[in-house]
Parts: sequence; structure tokens; C-alpha cells
Amino acid sequence: MKHRKSGRRIGAHGAARWATLRTMVTQLVMHERIETTLPKAKELRKLADHMVTLGKQGTLHARQQTEAIVRTKEAMHKLFSTMAERYQERNGGYCRVLRTRLRPDDSAQMAFIEYVDRTGELRPARAPAGQPLHSFLPFAARAVR
Repeated sequence: MKHRKSGRRIGAHGAARWATLRTMVTQLVMHERIETTLPKAKELRKLADHMVTLGKQGTLHARQQTEAIVRTKEAMHKLFSTMAERYQERNGGYCRVLRTRLRPDDSAQMAFIEYVDRTGELRPARAPAGQPLHSFLPFAARAVR
């Protein structure tokens, strides 16, 4: 039974799963795009977005929390300087998952996970919406509100 079990199964349990995610988030910060399986990419997206949020905060406590997850000092420095600057105006949604291919040996769905708003991204990010939703509705629907 799957009662009170959060997260996806990514081929590892407990400490091995956490070690895999820590290594992957460090590599994602350093390279800004990696290819992995789709479930791993979706699970990694949550952690990678949280790392950028901590980098934007820039406090001592945020640094300590990031240090517990990210494995290298270079990745820490990049999070708190380059990426914090780049995403200062963006509120969440720093990563994107793009499905790519089926892996030949076991037909696992592969995916790229990458940070948005960077040079060399696979697909340009959409601009944040600046208009309220009702401005896109037909005139008759707006009048009924």
C-alpha cells in the first residue's frame, strides 16, 4: 500500500535516493541542463527550484540549508551570485522538463531538465503574464461576471 509515501520511485530508496537527488541538483546547477529519466527530472525540478529560491534569499540560514544539499563550493557560489541575479524578477518556475526520447536499452522515457532564461536554452521561456485573465475572455463573458 502506498499510504504516507511521498515522492516518486526513482530506482533507489532512502539514503540512496537522497544522494542521487543531491548529486543531480549539483550537476544541474553547474551545467544548467542535464538529461535523465522523466521521473527523476520531475522529482529534481522541485529541489532545483527550491535551491534557486534559497539563493535569492541570500541569508546565512539559506546558505546553510543549501550547503546541506549542494555538494560543491562552486555550485554554492553560482547559486548565490549568478543565478540569484538572473532570477531576481521571476517568482518560481526556474526549471523546465522537456521530454526527449526513449532510451534504447530499456525504453525508459528520457527528458532534459534545464534552467529557463539562460543562453543556449532548448526552448525560449514565455514571458510572465502581465494581464488579468478576464482581459482574454470574449466581451459577452466579461459583462456577465
